[in-house]
Amino acid sequence: MSPSPRDPARATGRRVTMRDVAHAAGVSQALVSIVFRGAPGAGEQTREHVLKVAAELGYRRDERARLLRQGASRLLGVAFEAGQPFHGELVDGLHVAARALGRDVVLAAVTAHRDEADAVEGLLRDRCEALILLGGALPEQRLDHIAQELPVVSVTRRLESPAVASVATDDHRGAVLAVEHLAGLGHRRIAYLEAGRAAGGDRRRAGWAEAVAAAGLGAEAVVEPADASEAGGAAALDRLLARDPAPTAVVAFNDRCAAGVVGQALATGLAVPRDLSVVGFDDSAQARLPYLDLTTLAQDPDLLARTAVELAVAPRDAAPAAHVELGTRLVVRGSTGPPRTQDPDRPDAR
Repeated sequence: MSPSPRDPARATGRRVTMRDVAHAAGVSQALVSIVFRGAPGAGEQTREHVLKVAAELGYRRDERARLLRQGASRLLGVAFEAGQPFHGELVDGLHVAARALGRDVVLAAVTAHRDEADAVEGLLRDRCEALILLGGALPEQRLDHIAQELPVVSVTRRLESPAVASVATDDHRGAVLAVEHLAGLGHRRIAYLEAGRAAGGDRRRAGWAEAVAAAGLGAEAVVEPADASEAGGAAALDRLLARDPAPTAVVAFNDRCAAGVVGQALATGLAVPRDLSVVGFDDSAQARLPYLDLTTLAQDPDLLARTAVELAVAPRDAAPAAHVELGTRLVVRGSTGPPRTQDPDRPDAR
């Protein structure tokens, strides 16, 4: 079907403009503007006619340009890691929370070939009103500098900056709950898989160390470098299994890392949890998959997202930025259980 003679934009493949709508409708561009602004000055019949012609032409009003002319984009820029399933849950929650407050979300993915700094610069070029950073590892000095221009909120990475707001789950307490659960099942050799500079990593490791010490298990505990991916968890488990004796339980940095541990355990002939208990962190959708059935520490992505948006749109004043810490809870599933055999020197050994 060929384009209508009154459809010059579609005939040339360019974007339909308000001028095209005015020409096709046989009215002035000013009248089209009145119709789309919902302002008085156009009769109901004329308004319906203009809207019908606009729909036929495929005209879409450029809301971003309009808002920028008014000095406000009403856009919240979000930098997230494309490979992290939990970040996907957070992004969904951010869209819902932003819409409820009359804002929209612009996404910038951090990938293997695009680092966080590039993603943030892209959001700044988009003239966002605030930045929301999921995880992330940009230096606080850089974040403080950006916060001089617009609000910055860090999500899942706890900060102490007076300029940059943050909301995070109590990572320290979560790790303590994981160790207490495993120790209560009878495990003595409990390893922790850390993820370097990942958000929350230092506090999770500190909580794990505090809990194993409190349980009198520090001499047999081990920290193994990994990362926040399935491959990192699998490789770390291979190194742990080379130890003598090997750990009987693993607390992984996050659910992805824990999934790699479970998969590698099964690949090497170990049964989970009979031969190895595994705990993750996040309670992501991945953890709830039947074949993983992962015991994990729950974070609330909707509450994290809603709090982040509220911090991002809060009026800026001279007060220090807010730092919110949310609670966590242990979700026990099928990846944890008592060790297969008790150590002979344990008082309760059978």
